Amino acid sequence: MATIASALRGAPGAPAVVTTASSDPSGLTLAFADLAAQCERFRRQAAALLGADAAGAVVSSLLPNSAVCLVVLLATTLQRSVAAPLNPALTQAEIEFFLRDAGSRALVVPEGAAADSPGVQAARALGVPVWTAGWEPAAGIRLAALGGAPVDPPAVRLAEAPPQPQPDDVAILLHTSGTTGRPKAVPLTHANVARSMANIAATYQLSAGDRSFVAMPLFHVHGLIGATLSALHAGGAVVVPPRFSASSFWAEYAAAGATWYSAVPTIHQILLRHPVPDPLPPIRFVRSCSSALAPTVLAELEARLGAPVLEAYAMTEAAHQMCSNPLPPAAHKPGSVGLPQGVELAILDDDDAPAQLGEVCVRGPNVTHGYLDNPEANAKSFTAGSRWFRTGDQGYRDADGYLFLTGRIKELINRGGEKISPLELDDLLLQCPGVAEAVSFAVSDEIYGQEVNAAVIPRPGADLTEDHVKRFMADRVAAFKVPKRVFVAPDFPRTATGKIQRRVVAEHFAGPQ
Repeated sequence: MATIASALRGAPGAPAVVTTASSDPSGLTLAFADLAAQCERFRRQAAALLGADAAGAVVSSLLPNSAVCLVVLLATTLQRSVAAPLNPALTQAEIEFFLRDAGSRALVVPEGAAADSPGVQAARALGVPVWTAGWEPAAGIRLAALGGAPVDPPAVRLAEAPPQPQPDDVAILLHTSGTTGRPKAVPLTHANVARSMANIAATYQLSAGDRSFVAMPLFHVHGLIGATLSALHAGGAVVVPPRFSASSFWAEYAAAGATWYSAVPTIHQILLRHPVPDPLPPIRFVRSCSSALAPTVLAELEARLGAPVLEAYAMTEAAHQMCSNPLPPAAHKPGSVGLPQGVELAILDDDDAPAQLGEVCVRGPNVTHGYLDNPEANAKSFTAGSRWFRTGDQGYRDADGYLFLTGRIKELINRGGEKISPLELDDLLLQCPGVAEAVSFAVSDEIYGQEVNAAVIPRPGADLTEDHVKRFMADRVAAFKVPKRVFVAPDFPRTATGKIQRRVVAEHFAGPQ
């Protein structure tokens, strides 16, 4: 049966989880047998706190990346409960929304969490029990009710055998980012996640000899499925630092014997601003996902790292990956998100008919069956009858079947009827001397309806001005595509995973639209 249990199928004595020097606990290595034992230890402790009826219970968590976090998430799904990881940086009001929306039965916070912390306050406001999770050097995972003594697993008597998750059980509950409205809850079944794990492992030919360096947070589908569960599914190990840190990235990557990493373009660009080690540690490939990677950044990254950089295309609703560029010797094309990986893909027009340029739609065993308690969103997001999932992205496929995205349909800039791809402008802006990062976006305009604006971050030491950038663009694109305003700034507003949202950037620099 296809379930997340396949993440524990590696050789019992082979390493599964490795922590770094900056981790807590640091220098820890768990073999697959150890990881399975920790999941059973968690089950016994959770049973004492949750009661016997664990099947279907939503267990939310506010945990930083760690061995503790990974055990909590994995073990929750294996006992037929639903893991709902949350960003530890959320406010109390945000946490209350997510707990209420998910119907959470418990919230797991780190040991030592303050009574007035946002998570604890949110849970108390809703009457949700709070558990604390920590790590004992000799025994491992340690759970306790907030303010109570840790549960003693040997003292917990369980009459039944360990539960066996079923393919149709909901395993993970995640929320979309809410860029176009209130966040929507996405239930991913064991079958969804298991298929995505297998797809990703197949795409990159992952094996027991690989080690993934987890640069993304585990509360996000990219970090949890794309970088972690897929690696474990292949029998390889995952290296889990507490957070991404450019200053320690390469030292910890090399020390742990990592062979690949997956990250958002922002992280790749930050790493390009820092020196790479000499000699370079082994890098089999680098994966980029969650937002568009400009071809100029891809080329610079490959030149610096001496490894193929493979851009992929993913969404929470598809349990992460939908497309990816393949490993060499197959072609990986700059500007393309690659070929479908274990999914069907169609380009449809406004009438849901096949088109050369249109909305990218997918379907497959990894795609969610629908949003939680949201029939309106489901009606808008799935085509009738054929059940294609509408991604909201516009794109086309070339003669080789590679997918090229032209932008989010709602983010395309419509200047007097001329549809302008912000991705095209982003790539050109990044070619401007002195520009480290760039994002273009639409702003309201009385005459044209929308006008092009952009924001750029200068490279260290660069004397970058608005006029310099506008002159550069005027030499390379039609006049209607040249940004009317260019904001030169030290940074952009970003999501918790480092993703840049054009709507938020537009409001930040140009005001409400």
